[in-house]
Amino acid sequence: MTQHQRLLIIDFGSQVTQLIARRLRELNVYCEIHPFNSVTDASLREMAPQAVILSGGPASVTQDDSPRAPQAVFDMGVPVFGICYGQQVMMEQLGGSVEAGHHAEYGRAFIAPAPGHKADGIFSGLFDTGREEVWMSHGDRVTSLAPGFEVIGTSPNAPMAMIADETRHFYAVQFHPEVHHTPNGRTMLENFVRLAGFTGDWTMASYKDEAIRKIREQVGDRKVICGLSGGVDSSVAAVLIHEAIGDQLTCVFVDHGLLRLNEGDEVVKMFRDNYNIPLIAADEADLFLGQLEGVSDPETKRKIIGGLFIDVFQKYATQIEGADFLAQGTLYPDVIESVSFSGGPSVTIKSHHNVGGLPEKMGLKLVEPLRELFKDEVRELGRELGLPASFIGRHPFPGPGLAIRCPGEITREKLEILRKADAVFIDQIRKHGLYDDIWQAFVAILPVRTVGVMGDGRTYDFACALRAVNSVDGMTADYYPFTHEFLGETATRIINEVKGINRCTYDITSKPPGTIEWE
Repeated sequence: MTQHQRLLIIDFGSQVTQLIARRLRELNVYCEIHPFNSVTDASLREMAPQAVILSGGPASVTQDDSPRAPQAVFDMGVPVFGICYGQQVMMEQLGGSVEAGHHAEYGRAFIAPAPGHKADGIFSGLFDTGREEVWMSHGDRVTSLAPGFEVIGTSPNAPMAMIADETRHFYAVQFHPEVHHTPNGRTMLENFVRLAGFTGDWTMASYKDEAIRKIREQVGDRKVICGLSGGVDSSVAAVLIHEAIGDQLTCVFVDHGLLRLNEGDEVVKMFRDNYNIPLIAADEADLFLGQLEGVSDPETKRKIIGGLFIDVFQKYATQIEGADFLAQGTLYPDVIESVSFSGGPSVTIKSHHNVGGLPEKMGLKLVEPLRELFKDEVRELGRELGLPASFIGRHPFPGPGLAIRCPGEITREKLEILRKADAVFIDQIRKHGLYDDIWQAFVAILPVRTVGVMGDGRTYDFACALRAVNSVDGMTADYYPFTHEFLGETATRIINEVKGINRCTYDITSKPPGTIEWE
């Protein structure tokens, strides 16, 4: 049982609830996320949190049966911070009012200080420039305050955007301080945990120690097989689990025919050269590509690949006597895009091949020690575990591989073209010294052919899209600002060196509204 000071986050289903936890971890504060419908008076007494944060969510407090916080939250005598829906819940339950049907507000907004009210408490240090830039995402808004509260900041579409009851240390905002688009959001959270008396006693070293303890408790003396892709996530998961249970772990690397150029050989060599962990290298390309033949729908692709991964691991698990667990490098962005982290009402964006549990027929239980971490936190954990820089610095690569970088039907011809184009793009990025400046970069081959001219001849070949993004946590991303010279040079190399492509484009879509991958 952890002895850390605890902060409880009550989750109402926001897509960015885990970002609250991430920001708190940056402040070395231990926190737990629990869905609103699992928090009871008894669990609150047992947990004894030092403070509570109420998350955002997609519901409206004006609707019947909309989520509520346990009333005990407001009777415990600890600081409470309501965010977006959390603000509205706080007002609704403490005697204020919320109305729907007002002008919705999404994206950047500016908060001005309310006349005559000083920004103290968690708002201390704000409004140095006269106003605060924030990120809004709401349709409803508070229209009257609960007793004891006063308005600290206001915006045109949220006249009670920042409110406080300093006597009880209750605070609430209509915007999202946890996202990077609210520049001083960290300041508010830092002020809040300081006000609540947190000393910052949680570190990645302590996370590692607790994860190892939990793995040992879960696994006991039984054996684990780990799906190894060679990427950061599965590599860190494998090394962490190996540190916990040693030779009870066997890794399985599946070449599903959807890897990048020479990647299968490189991953096996890299892992065997660095770690003394039993590794099975399974060439299952024909199985996967055969099942994907003629399939163009992206969700169907993902589900086929996910199902085949389970079949393959089940096959190899039978070769390992006593294997009762399957380990995966599932991260929180995978989880939140597939299903709400808390089981709450957040919206599914897309399926992930390694999310959602395993069929009972497989007979294996899941071990997912990274499930609550973001990519940058996994890299930090990797450094804590002593992984080589070459492991930690690799760009993310999705489990479904090139299948989701090949919109439309997958063919061996298109995959070979895509591999070569991707290799040129990454080589260009490395030659220009940009690899470590970019979160993720890849090529997608488009499901269209275009007319071109090479020499004196007409071509009718595929077009491709270059994609390079910067991100902190994978939840939001923006395109990398290559120079036109770089893009021109790269397009020329791809078209000259890769037979089958005669046109290159550069994808400058951010996330949202797009996703990082094409499918």
